[in-house]
Amino acid sequence: MSGVAIASEPPSLLGVTFRRATTTGRFYLVYGLVVSSLLAVALGVTSASTFASLFPLFLPIFGVVGSMGSLVVFTNDRTKGVIEYLLAYGVSPRRIFVNNLLIGLAMDAIVVGAASVVGLGAVLATGHPLTLVLARNLGLYGIPMSLAVVAFACTVGMFWTALSSPRAGMNSPIGLIPFVGILPALVTLFAVETLAGTGHRVSAVLVGPLAVVVVSVVVVALISRIGTLLRRERMLSPM
Repeated sequence: MSGVAIASEPPSLLGVTFRRATTTGRFYLVYGLVVSSLLAVALGVTSASTFASLFPLFLPIFGVVGSMGSLVVFTNDRTKGVIEYLLAYGVSPRRIFVNNLLIGLAMDAIVVGAASVVGLGAVLATGHPLTLVLARNLGLYGIPMSLAVVAFACTVGMFWTALSSPRAGMNSPIGLIPFVGILPALVTLFAVETLAGTGHRVSAVLVGPLAVVVVSVVVVALISRIGTLLRRERMLSPM
């Protein structure tokens, strides 16, 4: 009908958020890429069994570090009033949340993918064979756990940022969330090494997938509370 304005759906924020995250969070991304790739090469040239047993365990830790650019963007946007503008433009808090979560997972995929390719290349270049154990550890723990802990870190970090007053340095979500995010991976690593050292190899193999399930359930539970905990007023600039 003429004279009636129809609100259009706001354009996708994924592209611009990804570019901003890779720019403002380039230190985290480069650090995650470089250190994980160096570790992959060091383990890959040692032996296929060493690479298969250790590399998947450490992979989630570097994935969390590399994905922190997403939280940097979210924190800066809330502090500077960008989120307030997006809300006024018609973007829902849930969409803003999911947008940054997807960007965090995308940055994690860059780190995990690059390190895995480099590590597998090092294994093959030194004449070591690829094994089913490696495929199992990467497929059932390394890659899924990396995605799960990054989702956990991003989710906790955005809730923390939205529900708290701004802080700087190591007391801010950006300063502490990497430690919070890697905690599930470190606990899993400790459990696996402890069980393997006591001879419970079957139990050690099951710890990884079980940890992935537990972290994923926590993430899903937190995401389901977005509508309750992250109301529009919580997303406004505190300044």
